[in-house]
Amino acid sequence: MPETGQACARARELWEQPDFPAEYLHVPYGQSRYHVYRGELDLALRLDEALLRVSRQPNDSGRLVLTHQSCGTGHMFSGRFGLSRSHLEAALLFYEPNSHRSLGSQTGSHPQVVAQRYLGVVLLFLGFPDQALARNNAAIAEARGLAHSPSLASSLMIGTMLLSIVGDNGVLDDLVEDLVAVATEQAFPQWRAFGTIYRGWVKAKNGDVAEGISLLHSGLAAYRATGAELLMPHHMALLAKACDMAGQTGEGLTRLDDALRVAGRTGERWLDAELYRHEGQLLQRQGHTEAAEEFYRKAVTIAEDQDAKLWELRAAMSLARLRCDQGRRDEARDFLAPVYSWFAEGFDMPT
Repeated sequence: MPETGQACARARELWEQPDFPAEYLHVPYGQSRYHVYRGELDLALRLDEALLRVSRQPNDSGRLVLTHQSCGTGHMFSGRFGLSRSHLEAALLFYEPNSHRSLGSQTGSHPQVVAQRYLGVVLLFLGFPDQALARNNAAIAEARGLAHSPSLASSLMIGTMLLSIVGDNGVLDDLVEDLVAVATEQAFPQWRAFGTIYRGWVKAKNGDVAEGISLLHSGLAAYRATGAELLMPHHMALLAKACDMAGQTGEGLTRLDDALRVAGRTGERWLDAELYRHEGQLLQRQGHTEAAEEFYRKAVTIAEDQDAKLWELRAAMSLARLRCDQGRRDEARDFLAPVYSWFAEGFDMPT
């Protein structure tokens, strides 16, 4: 809500005063998080980078943990995966359990758990799915051990997002139910909305497409009601896929166009390549092969620019399948081989 943003901005002004206690790190950190969830990523990153410059001067390791974690998260959502990885690994490097455990109660979520879970997501996009899943599992296990409900809820949410991309339906089902249970028990409306969205996706994937679409719609409405914009492109893409499963290809294309518009407005670019690839698939299904190829090539270009090997592989595979359908198998193989040969793990992952 705007009132929250005004309160965060005023608190930041007070925190920057010379006589204000420096240990109140949750003040600038909270302002950045507010703008991230509002989909104001550029503003959040500017605040984070300014805080990082201040944090380096007194060599305050607590500030470094929080600011590196916050920068890493912001850069991940912006599609700067290499830079995100560097910040998240720095946050984990600076983190000292005995000195920094209190940061979790100050900021509402333990920074090492946040850094761990987002590092898993970044590693997935960079082309290391086995390492990504290991980081994801470690973050959830650590959050359970801390017995800190906000950290657990947010870790389960990121875990469900990651598994919805990987395609591990069995584990995804369990995580979604855990997320719904924690969100309901603790009365977290945002996490409960996430749980409804992913419940809908699981329903659709398991064949109950009509119920899945209904849950996706209600979850999206509940999420919008919180005032958040973050992850909207991903959630709209899930709805587009469910519409496609229901044979509603035109509706799916509309949802993908909406997702790309939201991403363009907020700067949340981490999913752009996949959105274009999926749109190409739907266009190809409608018989628009030239338009489909254009979208696949755009997806490849975006993925290359972001060093997003997972998205590059998926886009290259979609383009190669189109080439095969056209009887151009040698061209398809020559295009796909260099991308596929780069990978050293994750060969059992659905693409």
